[in-house]
Order: sequence, then structure tokens, then C-alpha cells
Amino acid sequence: VQLQASGGGLVQAGGSLRLSCAASRTISSSVVMGWYRQAPGKEREFVASIRSGRDPRYADSVQGRFTISRDNAKSTLYLQMNSLKPEDTAVYYCKANVQSENYWGQGTLVTVSS
Repeated sequence: VQLQASGGGLVQAGGSLRLSCAASRTISSSVVMGWYRQAPGKEREFVASIRSGRDPRYADSVQGRFTISRDNAKSTLYLQMNSLKPEDTAVYYCKANVQSENYWGQGTLVTVSS
């Protein structure tokens, strides 16, 4: 499975962005998909995940500001990011766990200016 992330860019604090992650083939709706991010000099961290379009989970730092969703028909994962803060600046990666193997997208850079 290949994952292609897109939608990153430069935005001012308080602004919004929507990230997309398209899979190269159909992925079962039961597969957990998620978003992670890695800021400069820091380790990659969990942002949000979703399975079967339900039970979304979020890191405390983004709860209430970010919304994860997926279009199973298109095998595409989304991350709507609102009220962005400078500390949200990072490379964002999507991940799919397919048959106990993790597949990662190439990452998309989000830069939030103050």
C-alpha cells in the first residue's frame, strides 16, 4: 500500500488547513488509519486515528481543534485542522495498519506562523 499525503502549507496562527492522504488501493474500512507529526528536533508523535469511520481518537494537544475523517469509497483519510498554533508546525504523516504492518505516507509540511 502506498500512501500519498498532501495539503500542507504555510498558514497564520488561528488559520485552518485540511490534509489528505490517498491510498494506492482500496483499504478495508476496518483498517486503522491515522495521522502523526514530527516537529524539528522532536520525535514523531501521534495526532489522531480512526477506524471504520467511528471512534476517532486524538492527542490531547489537538482535541477540539482537529477532526479526522475518512472516505472509505475513495480510501482517503483527512485531517481538518482549525485554530492552528505555531506549535502545530511539523511534518505530518499518515499511516495505515494493514494486516499488522504499518504503511506510512511521505509526509506533508505544515508551518504555522505567529
